[in-house]
Amino acid sequence: MMRILFMGTPSFASAALETIYESKFGAGIIGVVTKPDTQKDRGHKVLPSDVKIAAERLGIPVYQPETLKDGAFKETLDALAPDIIVVAAYGKILPGYVLFAPKYGCINIHGSMLPKYRGAAPIQRAILDGEDEIGVTIMQMNEGLDTGDMIISRAMKFTDEPFGIIYDALAKLGGEMAVEALSLIEQGKATPKKQDDSRSTYAPKIEKAECAIDFSLPAVKINNKIRALSPAPGAMARLGGKTVKIISAAVLDGCDGEIGQIVAASPKGDGYIDVITGDGVLRITRLVPEGKREMSAGDFVRGRGCAVGDKFE
Repeated sequence: MMRILFMGTPSFASAALETIYESKFGAGIIGVVTKPDTQKDRGHKVLPSDVKIAAERLGIPVYQPETLKDGAFKETLDALAPDIIVVAAYGKILPGYVLFAPKYGCINIHGSMLPKYRGAAPIQRAILDGEDEIGVTIMQMNEGLDTGDMIISRAMKFTDEPFGIIYDALAKLGGEMAVEALSLIEQGKATPKKQDDSRSTYAPKIEKAECAIDFSLPAVKINNKIRALSPAPGAMARLGGKTVKIISAAVLDGCDGEIGQIVAASPKGDGYIDVITGDGVLRITRLVPEGKREMSAGDFVRGRGCAVGDKFE
């Protein structure tokens, strides 16, 4: 049985950890490495990562080094003596003494069809670009940024789903593919393929300034931004001097009006708010008004949050 050390932090990683644990490799997981507990809410509560929560529930030892630099984790790593390290959104750069310590090295579960979207936010960047096929690559890690040889790469088809749903689907897929990769490696059947660096693109983390909606852009592009940032951090717009986060929307054919102007606002049922864009109409269906909870467009209209003729800044 291979001795497996798992490294990861968010729910994308915890889903993979649980899938590996439930497989024939579960008994071989000797520990989990995750980032230290952090303050995550307005109450400044110090909370554990999703991976730590999952590991403790599964009875797996947890390690939370403040840093991996300058051999800080080497003594513990030597004592654990893993045959392989599985990495998924750990959040820290792995130094050489970690990457090359195990017999089979480190494999990474990356949320894109490499070499496209190397970096911290591959899924969101793919949605922003309007990609309809988004996938996962299991790669053999090296010292570059997501530049290692690919063991398995697999895509899923998406249409208008938001980031949250796509993220969960790819997290599940990533765990299944990690188990498949571990089987290939164990049997000596893995055949890693080099990436074509000429086709590579970079996917940096989403910055706060990118969350602002520009209604002069086509409705399709705006909707992709809303999808990519839903449920968090949320695509933001200004209406009546206040910030509104738009959580879901749809794209309609264009009509006459000024860019940013509300041309229809239905209070019936879940309702909708139609806004003129640079090309087409954006139909807003769910949103979060400043200082309030998420609500339907209908609730917002019934609460007199907007009316036909109002204009987004």
